[in-house]
Amino acid sequence: MDGKKQNLSFYDPAKVPSAAKMRMGIVVSEWNAEITGALLAGAVETLKKHGLPEENLHVHYVPGSYELPQGAGYLIDQLEVDAVICLGCVIQGETRHFEFICQAVSQGLMNLGLDSGIPVIFGVLTTDNFSQARERAGGVHGNKGDEAAVTAIKMVDLKIRLGA
Repeated sequence: MDGKKQNLSFYDPAKVPSAAKMRMGIVVSEWNAEITGALLAGAVETLKKHGLPEENLHVHYVPGSYELPQGAGYLIDQLEVDAVICLGCVIQGETRHFEFICQAVSQGLMNLGLDSGIPVIFGVLTTDNFSQARERAGGVHGNKGDEAAVTAIKMVDLKIRLGA
């Protein structure tokens, strides 16, 4: 990035399919709740803007980002959702814990999506500090929750169009 403060979540709403007949799950980490709450608000607002009925939205919480893959698996198994959006925030600390958590979460979510055939969307911020996280959770760089919601809608639509 060139260092400019710009909204990276801009998209053309006309290029997003209707979510009116979709069922979406969202799994949210309680850790760094100020950030994950803002990501959740962005995702929910975007899903509703594109027609997702309230009764087709299932939001559930897990303690931390590490638990996102298992929580997403529960939603896939129990709620028959078309996609699961996983929202979390891992901030770099002084130890290697950050690396282990980020690797485990990203690998776990990818494996779950591939194994289940259900889109599992990575809406996890992995930042160097809290300020960077705020900038990406409704701040100057937009809201990654919005982006995760748009991605979920587009992936479900792709799956439907391909007859998968």
